[in-house]
Amino acid sequence: MTSLPTRHRPVTVRMFAQRFSSTPRGARLARRLALHQLHQWGVAYDSELADAAGLIVAELAANAVTHGRVPGRDCELGLLYAPGLHLRIDVSDTRGESRPARAARGPLDEGGRGLLLVGALASRWSVLDRVPVGKTVRAELDLQG
Repeated sequence: MTSLPTRHRPVTVRMFAQRFSSTPRGARLARRLALHQLHQWGVAYDSELADAAGLIVAELAANAVTHGRVPGRDCELGLLYAPGLHLRIDVSDTRGESRPARAARGPLDEGGRGLLLVGALASRWSVLDRVPVGKTVRAELDLQG
């Protein structure tokens, strides 16, 4: 059996999904769960990847429970990790509006910079419609050099 060239070797993709309550406590739990799961997959807690992922999850989960909250409905965290390739972070809520608001913020405003942080840390991010209702905010971190 011949070995495949490096660029064609199979990649083990790891997936994780968990619902959390649409409360501030739920958002904190989402961040902790993400960091714990990454650690289980071999990404050290104090690594650059874990720090970036933790901040992205914290911001997206806080937005979901603040702006996407529907009483009685949970939010959801999804992780897809392909070592050496990318980490995908999905945070979903059930709010009917499919796009997050991007209001203009002043330099002294206390909030409104979460998506700017996500944009600075992630290789790319987007907002997807969620079936049957709601939206998913997806951030991806490229891990290739």
